[in-house]
Amino acid sequence: MTHSAPPPIAAAIATRPGLSDETTGMLLGLVAVAIFSLTLPFTRLAVGGALASHGAGLSPTFVALGRALVAAVLAGGWLAWKRAPLPPRSALLPLAMVAIGCIIGFPWLTSIAMRSLPAAHGAVLVGILPLATAVFGALLAGEKPSAGFWIMASVGSALVVGFALGQSGGSLHLADLAIFLAVLLAAMGYAAGGRLSQTLGGQHTICWALVLSAPVLLPLVGWLCWQEGPQLAAASAAAWTGFAYVSVFSMFIGFFFWYRGMALGGVARVGQVQLVQPFLSLLGAAVVLGEALEWPTIVFAIAVIAVVGAGRKMQVKRG
Repeated sequence: MTHSAPPPIAAAIATRPGLSDETTGMLLGLVAVAIFSLTLPFTRLAVGGALASHGAGLSPTFVALGRALVAAVLAGGWLAWKRAPLPPRSALLPLAMVAIGCIIGFPWLTSIAMRSLPAAHGAVLVGILPLATAVFGALLAGEKPSAGFWIMASVGSALVVGFALGQSGGSLHLADLAIFLAVLLAAMGYAAGGRLSQTLGGQHTICWALVLSAPVLLPLVGWLCWQEGPQLAAASAAAWTGFAYVSVFSMFIGFFFWYRGMALGGVARVGQVQLVQPFLSLLGAAVVLGEALEWPTIVFAIAVIAVVGAGRKMQVKRG
């Protein structure tokens, strides 16, 4: 199958001389993580869980499903522009897993959690996503990480979970369970999409997953607009700004880099780049929402980045 050219930044990275596929995949994954790192701060802004000065917010369900529908419209336009062929029947199950995990499950559950949890708290819980992605990579993508890789992944995940527990006084909120379930669903979608993107292409993978979910999303979002009309009309400009970011960047553009990176570098290895995402999210929460950024965060960030560097040197056999 002939794939269309990747986005300009991705193309520049992918064609840089002297870079291996693994290194290129890691760089593309880092671009995606930088985009994804602002998802929780902007989601919290969209649902009105931030400072009162940001004004009224949108409902978590509307944010989750509405952003997916906006991205599906963009994806449909992109596929039509590229005159992309229909995906093969064998791709339908992986595409469904991407839709359930990344397009519906993760956005919906995190939108609910962001109503009550600070973005900084939720961000560090998402730090276990690399380990979960590696697990699903082994189950779905046929990858075989070495024992050293698993040790580094576990250490990194333990660091961010320990950080989360420390920040919450040693206990987890009910909304934390929503975050953990969201992480499992996202990891499933990442692994299934990363595997599929090796044959279907990264852009085609996320675009077809979005388009195939549109028939479910359209009536639900239409019903929400009818039910929540006054709330939508009263939502602040800040809430709509947050909604716009998670629709265009978190749900659409970021995945172009993410799945292309996984196709080149492997699901488990590129997934480890996500270990730095919680701390980029903390910086984003400080800038976007004005949440406090404390010095222990910097210490943990340095420790996690060191683990990522060590994990990158560990062997991962690809199926």
